[in-house]
Formats: sequence, structure tokens, C-alpha cells
Amino acid sequence: MKSNLLTSEKENELIVKAYAKLLRHSKSVISRDDSKVIKKAFRIALDAHKDMRRKSGEPYIFHPISVAQICVDEIGLGTTSIVAALLHDVVEDTDITLDFIEKEFGERVAKICDGLTKISGVLSPGSSIQSENFRKMLLTLVDDVRVILIKLADRLHNMRTLDSMSRGAQLKNSSETIYIYSPLAHRLGLYSIKSELDDLYLKYTEKANYKIVSKKLSETKESRDKFIRSFIRPIRKKLKSFNLKFKIIGRPKSIYSINNKMKNQNKAFEEIYDLFAIRIILDSDIKNEKTECWQAYSCVTDCYHPNPDRLKDWISTPKTNGYESLHTTVMSNSGKWVEVQIRSKRMDEIAEKGFAAHWKYKEKIKKGSQFDDWISSIRDLISQKNYSPQEFLDDFKGNLYNEEIFVFTPNGDLITLPIDSSVLDFAFSIHSELGSKCTGAKIDDKLVPIVHKLRSGDQVKIITSSKQKPSEDWLNKVVTSKAKSAIKNNINRQRKNLSSQGKELIKRKFKQLKLEFDENISKVSNYFQYKSIIEFYFDIANGTFNLKRIREYIDHLQKVKDKSKNSIIEIEIDRSKVDKKTNDEKAKLIEFQGNRDNIKYSLSKCCKPIPGDEIFGFISVNEGIKVHRTNCKNSPELLSKYAYRIIKANWYSESNIQLISSLIIDGTDRVGVIDDITKIISSQLKVNMKSINVDLNEGIFNGKIELFVSDTLQLSKLIKKLQLVPNVNNVTRLDL
Repeated sequence: MKSNLLTSEKENELIVKAYAKLLRHSKSVISRDDSKVIKKAFRIALDAHKDMRRKSGEPYIFHPISVAQICVDEIGLGTTSIVAALLHDVVEDTDITLDFIEKEFGERVAKICDGLTKISGVLSPGSSIQSENFRKMLLTLVDDVRVILIKLADRLHNMRTLDSMSRGAQLKNSSETIYIYSPLAHRLGLYSIKSELDDLYLKYTEKANYKIVSKKLSETKESRDKFIRSFIRPIRKKLKSFNLKFKIIGRPKSIYSINNKMKNQNKAFEEIYDLFAIRIILDSDIKNEKTECWQAYSCVTDCYHPNPDRLKDWISTPKTNGYESLHTTVMSNSGKWVEVQIRSKRMDEIAEKGFAAHWKYKEKIKKGSQFDDWISSIRDLISQKNYSPQEFLDDFKGNLYNEEIFVFTPNGDLITLPIDSSVLDFAFSIHSELGSKCTGAKIDDKLVPIVHKLRSGDQVKIITSSKQKPSEDWLNKVVTSKAKSAIKNNINRQRKNLSSQGKELIKRKFKQLKLEFDENISKVSNYFQYKSIIEFYFDIANGTFNLKRIREYIDHLQKVKDKSKNSIIEIEIDRSKVDKKTNDEKAKLIEFQGNRDNIKYSLSKCCKPIPGDEIFGFISVNEGIKVHRTNCKNSPELLSKYAYRIIKANWYSESNIQLISSLIIDGTDRVGVIDDITKIISSQLKVNMKSINVDLNEGIFNGKIELFVSDTLQLSKLIKKLQLVPNVNNVTRLDL
């Protein structure tokens, strides 16, 4: 009893300290009256969560305090956000209602808390709770962006404390993070939070790679710091000669981005040159900051030779999320390329704290906000009623593009679009009516088709025709959600007109066959696997569906008699109904949720898992269970959008089954190098090869080897052996 009391006293002490820290860090953004409101919110949250603990064992109240702390320190939010952050879980997890919060703290706080509260209850078959919850958040976002900012703070703290969660929860949270929340942080300009979310994703999905890169960064820190000091010395001297006020920092790139470079470029850590970036931050007045940034650029290029292809001017044309900076890459005296970023203090604050900082300076810079345009596009997307949750999530994610192009109207107005945008995307960005009647465009007096991909600097004049109508194949010709939603709406209007004709046709057919229309139409539509009755009517009207096929349904009714529920083909897969039959001894390799019964499954072709890989099962609609690696390129989407179809999977083996894995190998050519490689594989390690393909080009060879291996241990042993072969440069497992 005494021990528990001591623990309680210690915890209370820590809670008070955490709360005091929050108030201390909030001083610059809150008044005396604000502190009273925050105190009230804290006491309500403390009482509401008093009996709750996190998976780590600590009192739950630490979580909302930490979320509020992130809102203050890392995003720069004020009182309303602090209060909402402290209360963000009370409606979902306790007896406190939204009405109570509105009464105590006002409508604004209540609305934010509502946007942060997850949907409960039963959803329609095939719905995704993740998609629905995200859509609900975004409904509030269009009214108050603080909903998303607090959610990002919530997600960041959850990721920071993911160690205490189960492996399944780690994978689910990490996948949601990289699929939605990291791109969203990027879109809102929260680069520091984005980088940390990316790193934490890697930490929990590719632990070995995360450890390798973080260890290498730690080991090379001293030499890297020495290089940075040497590199910035002449730049510092030059900047001082111009009487510029500045500070220079060297910041390492994120572990996630370095790991991606190693993968994409097939290079070792030591071969990646841009492990860090030099940042020059100028203390400039807003009216002088553009001029002084270019002065600083001149100083840098006076000291080092720039790469002309790597100059990026986001000061003259800021990114859609408000990001402003000059980026250049210069050659150091030691022969290494170094990225240099140049920006003002204001620009740096916006780059780090994104949307929140942008609004702080909005009145001073007197510019129109591209944030407003983006939120307006989200509002348009949300208003579309014909979207499934998954479609909505996909199209929204399409809005979170990383790269942008800048094109001009005939009048010289600037339009920002995602990279790979077509003429159609441009037309729909101006007006949905213009897009619907678009037949092509003129760019530099040259006629181009609707599918033509635009480039930055293009001046586009849209050509229209009153006879033009959007068709379904247009959806494959656009990338923006605005264009997609407008096309879908137009097609749906066309379909409704045709559908009314189709409805009349099948009504007459039902009358001939003496079938009750209202009672049977939905059953017939489901029987022929149509997602909606409207689609069914449409196919009838355009002749895709032959009405003679209705006889199939009547025969089916005859066979099942009174078992009417079986007249509908089940689209959603019930876990309990997964086919347990197998024809293949591979079934002995994997257990699902601890069950070793013979369950029908297949190994995914996109990532080719082998024993030793961390895996999960995905219940497909028609093909049983698909087994994927947790670091498969498709796993973030599957784990984020379809968590209800994920099944726990583990390797076990009662046989010596060998599975196919692929290696990529490259190096410089010499007589006998391929022979040496094949000898190690076949003779030394007794590994069977399925195929080997090697291309030779001007003394450099690149090859792909497909082998039969028993597990990752054998594969790793083989890779190490092959890397020791003279003239072999890199050997890596192929990640498709």
C-alpha cells in the first residue's frame, strides 16, 4: 500500500511538472485570462482520465499534455488549440459530451474536439473506418485547420511512444502515418514534423535499416561537423562583407530520406553525398528579404561553383504550402556537392511551423494565400456525395503532391498544379465547365491534345467545343482531385439520364417474366455483382448487359428456393469463411493468427516474401489470403485503408521448401567475374538458380539473379559472399 502511495505521489509530481512546463512555454501566446481557461481544461481532462493508463503503464493524462506541448513548441498554436489538445480524447474515451465542452469552452473548441473524435458504431460493408474517420476530420478542416494540426501533434506523440504497443499496432500506425499523415504534414509546411514522422515510420517497419543509417550518422558526425566548419568559413566571411545579419547551420537529412537514396540509387551509405544541407538564415526586414537572399546567393557562388541545374527559386514563386527558400547545390573544395538553402527568419519559421506561422505573417506580407485555394479544393472534394470512402482517401492523397509545376493562363495568371498534370487538369482548375468542353490547347501557338503533360512556364490557351462530353477514360488522363470529381459528376449526370431509360427497359422485362420489380431489382443487381443499381440500369441502356441474362437469376432462385439470402453473391470476405482447402505443401509454411490449419493463401508477387521476412496476411476478395512483407511498397496503403482485412501471419515450417528471391548485382567487367559469381552460388553455397541475366555496357555489368532460397539467413549469407568477389560493386535484394 505504501509503495502504491509513493508511486501515486511521484506520478502526481510528474503530472504537475508537465503541466507547469506547458504553461511556461505558452507564455508568449496566452494572457492571464487564457491561463485560467487552460487550467480549467487541464483539470477536466485530469479528472476524466484519472483511472486510465496508456499501454506503457503511465497515467493517460501525459498524452494530452504532450500533444498540447507539441502544439505550442513545434507548431506555434495558441490558447484554443491548447484547450482542444488537452480535451481531444475525453469525448471518445470518457462520459464527457460535446455539449458539455461547448457549454464550458465555447462552440469553436467543441467543433475542433468533434473533428478529432473517431467515428463509432457499425459501418456499411466494405467501408474503411480509417477512411471515414479521416473524412470526418477533413469536414472540420475546411472550417478550422487547427483540427488537422492538433491531429498531427497527436499522431507525432503516438509515434514517439509506439514502443509499448503490440507489433500489429506498430505496423498499422506506422503505415497510416506514411500513407496520410506525413504527406499531410508536408502539404501544411510542417517539415520538421514530417521528417520525424518519416524517421519513426522507418524505425518500426525497417528496424535494421533504421539502425544502420542512424549508427552511420552518429559515427560520421565528427568528420561531418569538421567538413561543415571548413565549408562555411569563406561564406561567413563573404556575408559579413555585405553587412548582412545571419546565422548558418548545418542540418543532417532525415534517416528516412537517406535510406530512400541508398535504395533508389543502389548505393552504400558512404556513397551518398548529400547527407546534410547548409542553411543560411537572414535577419531581414520583410521589404528587404528577397534582395538580401539573392545577395547571400551571390556570396555563396562567389565562394563555390554552383550546379546550374540545381537552382530552385521558391522565393519568386513559393510552393503551394507557403514554403519560400532559395536552394542551390555547389561544389566544395574537397570535390563534394553540397546543398545550400537561403531564407529569411520569416521564411524559416514558415518552413518549420507551416500553416500556423504563415497566418502569423499573412497581414504583413499582404499576399493571397494558396492555402485558401487548397482548402477550397478540399471543400469541393468533400462535397462530392458519390465517393466511396476509399475513393475519397485516394483522391485526397493525390492532393498531397510533393512536386509542383507553375503554368500561366493567356492573361498571365499563375496556376499551380501537381507534376504530370495534363491540359485537362489545367482546364478543370479554371472552371469545371471549361474542362468538360475541352478538346485540346494551344501552347506557344502549337496545338496539343487534352492528354498533353504540362511543364513549368507553359502558357496555356484552352480550346473547347459544345459537342464535347467527358468520358470515363478521362479519369486516367488527369491527376488532380478537382478534375476527377468534376469528371465523375459529369459522367454520373450522363448515367442518370441513360439509367432512367435502362430502368424502363428492365421494368418491361420483369413484367414479361412476372417478377415483382421493387422486390427483386436490388437482388438481381447484386446477383450480377453491380456496385449500384444506377450502374446496372446504365449497362442495360447502353447494351452492355443483355436482358436475356435475367433467366440466370430465375434459375438461381429455383435452385435455392426459400434461401433468399443466398441469392446475393457475397462480396465482403468473412474471415471465418476463408477457404481452408489447399493443394500445395506451401500451406505448411505459414500460420494465421496462431492457426496452423490448412488455409488457402498465396505469396504476394509484389514483394516475394521468404521465411525470415516479417509478414502479414491480406484477405483478398477472390483469391484467399495474400501474404506480404511488412516493408512491401504496397503495405502502407493496405494497412491504412483496409485494416479490417489484415490478418496476423507468422512463418513456421515442417518442410524444406525453397522460394524464389531476386538479387541485383553490378560491378566492373573482368574475365571470369560471372563464372566466379555462379561458382559461389551453385558450388560453394549449393543454391539453385532459376535464371541469371547480365548486361554489359562499356566495361560495367548489371545483372539480375533469381534463386531458390530457404530463408533470409541463407540469402544474407549469399549476399555477403558475393560482395567479396573482386570487381563486384553492389549486391542487393530486389524490392519490387
